[in-house]
Amino acid sequence: MAKQATEIDQREWRASHRYARISARKARLIADMIRGMNCNEALDLLRFQHQRSAMFMAAVLKSAMVNADEQEADMRRLFVSESRVDDGPYFRRFRPKDRGRAHPIAKRTCHMIVKVAEG
Repeated sequence: MAKQATEIDQREWRASHRYARISARKARLIADMIRGMNCNEALDLLRFQHQRSAMFMAAVLKSAMVNADEQEADMRRLFVSESRVDDGPYFRRFRPKDRGRAHPIAKRTCHMIVKVAEG
């Protein structure tokens, strides 16, 4: 299907971090916070967050910004058009318990995807 004439053609760049060793539930809090923000403001916000997932998300956002810079995008006009965190596979470990039993421990991973666009 062809694009309509009223739609604005946006250039978009993406970056991802797959198999990040943090649960998706914790990382989604940060992803929701930066969605729609200016990229430089989002980096400043992530720098002062105390969550571990902010460090991962900042690295992905920087990578997306560098991808845009390689194609000579206007860095001042970049904003986070999409930030998504999907569940990844999880490692199953077992913790020994009393009477010879073992309980499973789920070490969760996630996939972080960030897209930036000129706005």
